Amino acid sequence: MDNNNNGSAAGSLKVSANVLVSIAETAAAEVEGVAVNSKNGLAIVGGAPLSSKIIPPIRVKLSSDAAVIDISIVTELGHKAYEVAKAVQEHVKSSVQNMTGIAVSKVNVKIVGITGK
Repeated sequence: MDNNNNGSAAGSLKVSANVLVSIAETAAAEVEGVAVNSKNGLAIVGGAPLSSKIIPPIRVKLSSDAAVIDISIVTELGHKAYEVAKAVQEHVKSSVQNMTGIAVSKVNVKIVGITGK
């Protein structure tokens, strides 16, 4: 019986988009200047939505070669929004790629609000 597979596993591995959303949320929450609700994770702006369609704060689009992540954040007052958004892009991309091995081609950050500390 020949079991020579050179250390590689047989079969395939699939990662759910929900797992990528969870990793992205955790990574974004780790960035200084991102408002975090201790109960629900990332803070989101309250009030009536602009349309009847509610859009989640993090969306992941998977293609055969890479993922695109759209994330909406609320920044904390006193932090430069541009710098916070750039840090979120970098940290989310590296976290998802390091934890899953899935390439991330883009992380689109939308700042939807500012809150006091």
